[in-house]
Amino acid sequence: MAAATAVMRAQQIVLAAVDEALRPFGLTFARYEALALLSFTRHGELPLGKMGPRLMIHPTSVTNAVDRLEAGGLVERVPHPRDRRTTLARITDRGRAVLAEATTAVNASGFGVAALDAAQLDQLSGILRELRRSAGDFDDPADA
Repeated sequence: MAAATAVMRAQQIVLAAVDEALRPFGLTFARYEALALLSFTRHGELPLGKMGPRLMIHPTSVTNAVDRLEAGGLVERVPHPRDRRTTLARITDRGRAVLAEATTAVNASGFGVAALDAAQLDQLSGILRELRRSAGDFDDPADA
């Protein structure tokens, strides 16, 4: 229980630091992740139905995040060119610019782990990687 409680509290600390860095951009971590995911795709777009599994969130949360990003002009919904039943979320130029600025701010925040040195961060990452691997987070062990 002590380890589980420590992990949950550490997650809260990291998330608070990241959320604080994202607040000036009108982003939450979930919306930031959605923008980052879209930016990593070949054409800057994905079907909404594929975003949930990749972000590990419920489809309703995808819809909410895309709604908010769209309202801010950071993404747009476009019809799929070959499947009329599918809607794509596409990052806009403004979305890419905000993502770049927000990423700089998040990196500068220290992620709430600035008190740890490089060796401690490597050790922590290794322990958490093993936990995630055993939970099935990685399809290929090399991805861990």
